[in-house]
Amino acid sequence: MEDSVDVLKLENQLCFPLYTASRLTTQCYQPLLKELGLTYPQYLVMLVLWERDQVNLSYLSEKLFLQSNTLTPLLKRMESMDLLTRDKSLSDERSIVIALTNKGSKLKEKADCIPSKIFDQINLSKEQAEQLYRTLYQVIGELENIKEKCHY
Repeated sequence: MEDSVDVLKLENQLCFPLYTASRLTTQCYQPLLKELGLTYPQYLVMLVLWERDQVNLSYLSEKLFLQSNTLTPLLKRMESMDLLTRDKSLSDERSIVIALTNKGSKLKEKADCIPSKIFDQINLSKEQAEQLYRTLYQVIGELENIKEKCHY
């Protein structure tokens, strides 16, 4: 009987350190992103767009593991901030193309220092960080498989 109680202890839950690390990481980004006028989800969108200036909504959704109905209000807000444009694709009217504006492109220069500022605050070696990165993406992949099998 004791084993069934142990599995429900907070410190035995994989989800808790993942959730806590995510929340604390996002909190560390907030003051740096505030200087840019971005929220953390907006920053993630910008990272994708700085990598590929023009993407369709489905690519953005897949890359960020977010549904389009979650992204749409976020993108509308960013469009009103003149960071990006949302237009129907010329080749497929059902597809929405997201592209950077000049203002959005220029913001990249100001954001360039953010990753190193965050990494410098976390006491991990480069090797530890790389291992953590690989492990987290392995967990993400496994969770995506579970989600697909269970139709969550």
